[in-house]
Amino acid sequence: MFEELEELREWFLTNKRPLPWREAPTPYRVWISEVMLQQTQVKTVIPYFHCWMEVFPTIQTLAEAPLERVIKLWEGLGYYSRARRLHEAAKMVVAEHGGELPADPAKLSKIKGLGPYTVGAILNFAFHQRAPAIDGNVRRVLARFFGGKEVELEQILPEREPWVISEALIELGALICHREPACQSCPIQQECEANRLGIQKELPLKKKRAKTTPLHRTVGVICCGESYLLKKGEKGKIMADLFEFPFVEPKVEPQVAKEKLEKSLNISLKYVGSLSYQNHTFTRYRAHLYPFLFEAEEKSDKHLWKTIGELSTLPFSSGHRKILKQLLVHENITH
Repeated sequence: MFEELEELREWFLTNKRPLPWREAPTPYRVWISEVMLQQTQVKTVIPYFHCWMEVFPTIQTLAEAPLERVIKLWEGLGYYSRARRLHEAAKMVVAEHGGELPADPAKLSKIKGLGPYTVGAILNFAFHQRAPAIDGNVRRVLARFFGGKEVELEQILPEREPWVISEALIELGALICHREPACQSCPIQQECEANRLGIQKELPLKKKRAKTTPLHRTVGVICCGESYLLKKGEKGKIMADLFEFPFVEPKVEPQVAKEKLEKSLNISLKYVGSLSYQNHTFTRYRAHLYPFLFEAEEKSDKHLWKTIGELSTLPFSSGHRKILKQLLVHENITH
């Protein structure tokens, strides 16, 4: 494959996208970009990456930041455990490595939250070591090129500038060798086994996707004076460290929702209206949210209350953030 690698290299240097983390591929910038890119499209990540680097330009600044600030900056990217792991890992890097990611593979692998791909990407793209960085794009390219045969990336990486080939494989998978491959534009199509056999769309072999479980929730947007009642996700749960309005299951009418919320929260409520239906997907769930507006007779100290101004500064789960945006519009209209 060595002749094809040279063709791939030339194609990449001519066609690579001007991504911000490529401009100055420091270990920290590579690390953050790779974590953000997990399960998330490049176009979505770019503005978040710019914002992150402005607020947390170094591992030290990230480690010193309150977790709530980190989660808030991550708001909208989803899979919030990534942000929590980044924060924990940054503290570990400061404590054990002086605030700099180590170039030693063994030490790097011991940092909490850094899996094999992220470790390989940092070693490859930042430290220019001959280390495999295999993501979904690379797996797809290799599976098709070798006709489904399993081949270790280390076996084909050249000694000279291996990081260029690693990025080129990722870029090829992202721009050309995607689910619907544009083989006519591929620089290595002549030697591609899947292209020769006409089985590009059959490779790599697809895994069965887990079915999405629907959740129907009636959300109580409860105010008392200028404050709103919130619940914070418990540690270890999917929505840990994220804020949400209280809710009951399943979808019910306002009067039933009122009674259920009164019982679970031990407060007296008055129904005053509704907001529009919202939905969001997280892990293997699809949440359908039906928000109703309620007024509480008194502000119980047993619950968490925040003013309308404070709500905007807190990290919300995606679905409840949509409800919050509606609420802010509603507040502007009614006041």
